[in-house]
Amino acid sequence: MKTKINGQYYVLFVGVPLKSNFLQKQKSRRTMEAVMEKKKTESILIIEDDRDIAELIRLNLSEQGYRAEVKHNGLAGLERALEENWSLVVLDIMLPGMDGFEVCKSIRSSNRSMPVLMLTAKSDELDKVLGLELGADGYMTKPFGIRELLARVKSIFRRIEVDREQNNSKTYRELTFGDLQIFPEKRKVLLRDVSLELTTKEFELLLLFAENPGRAYSRQELLDVVWGYHYGGYSHTVNSHINRIRSKIEDDSSEPRYIKTVWGLGYRFAEKGELG
Repeated sequence: MKTKINGQYYVLFVGVPLKSNFLQKQKSRRTMEAVMEKKKTESILIIEDDRDIAELIRLNLSEQGYRAEVKHNGLAGLERALEENWSLVVLDIMLPGMDGFEVCKSIRSSNRSMPVLMLTAKSDELDKVLGLELGADGYMTKPFGIRELLARVKSIFRRIEVDREQNNSKTYRELTFGDLQIFPEKRKVLLRDVSLELTTKEFELLLLFAENPGRAYSRQELLDVVWGYHYGGYSHTVNSHINRIRSKIEDDSSEPRYIKTVWGLGYRFAEKGELG
């Protein structure tokens, strides 16, 4: 295009974006808008007594589009956690009022299935294992980078999204053992047609047994397969999860029908013939 400026003629070239590039950008923009809109529905409760750390986490999560709320006391945090079905609870261990272990234990005792990501200032492996025994879905050791935390949060939500997509699948398996029904793709468990609330690890452990009825597993095998622990010495992690599963699926935990103890080794799931 030729135009005259101060008596001089100039040739101006106007670039027109290619249609394919334009459409791709429009598609990317719509995708990003959809992602941000979805994040607005995901709520994260942060229970952390260090106000600077708590605010740093809250600000960064909010910038990512999540709805984030902070409590600085264990008791107040637990009360708030039980008031709403949170998408995620980020939980520090060292808290006033009630420590993070007790908060996590109380959340799990309420049969809430909300994911829990524990934060610890200690590098002691036993603290991390205790948190996982109590039903935490993961842990991070302080100091940690905020990008690492955001990546962990996104990873947890990706897993949840996969679960939801599987739940909406038109075809899915059903494993039936007496009064117990397990739907692997839907990550759903029914006992006498009543839905049970199981944590992620409880469900994975139960599913492993149900898919291999009659097979005896040592505690170390269960640690390796379900938790990915490649070291020994933490059999209580398995025991505590088995006890919680039994409390939910067994009529009498002292005489279990489904998950049998194999003395000197570990556990096995009852074969259908044993259930009558």
